Amino acid sequence: MIPWTLIDIATVPGGGELRLKRRGGEFSIMLGPIELMNSRLSGSEEGLARLACERLDGRPTPRILIGGLGMGFTLRAALALLGKDAAVEVVELVPAVVAWARGPMAELFAGCLDDARVTIREEDVGRVIATASSAYDAILLDVDNGPDGLSRPENDGLYDAAGLQAARAALRPGGVLAVWSSAPDRAFTQRLRRAGFEVEEVGIRAGRGRGARHTIWLATRPGGRAARP
Repeated sequence: MIPWTLIDIATVPGGGELRLKRRGGEFSIMLGPIELMNSRLSGSEEGLARLACERLDGRPTPRILIGGLGMGFTLRAALALLGKDAAVEVVELVPAVVAWARGPMAELFAGCLDDARVTIREEDVGRVIATASSAYDAILLDVDNGPDGLSRPENDGLYDAAGLQAARAALRPGGVLAVWSSAPDRAFTQRLRRAGFEVEEVGIRAGRGRGARHTIWLATRPGGRAARP
């Protein structure tokens, strides 16, 4: 068995430490004892992009916000599905994660950060959402292991009543808020509905048809048509 090698450590503003590890061609990002992501298991992150993009109703110039760069699986999947006139903003709080994407994990990203449709913003996604008004056709959030502030307490504000109202206001009519989670959360489903969203909850495997079953919420802002697969 090839041992894991520690590549780098990065501090999360207001939170703990992220550790990037490598074993052969496999990468892992850890937060303390918790593995946030692994390069062998990309199915649900890709599903986050696919499920959201399917609901964009063929909009010719969609504008997408992705919260959390991670290992780039959601970004790459979105780019493969979106047309040339799309605009994708990726908001990543930890600058080192962007550096890892251009450095040791560059092979995973396959040049997608240089796609003309992509803008990388190194800031707090909560602040970006709070200052937007009817700006996005889809907001994809994968910054924690679920709808609570695992990586840092401030992220709780993304999932509480005020944060969900801000996300709803940041979406265009018919726009979709898609949230990734490692497990279901009935209380969060109820909060989404109370915030005025039409809510669908989808279970999806961590790997491509295998592995643990993760949860993705698809919360639509009423007022426009959203395509249904």
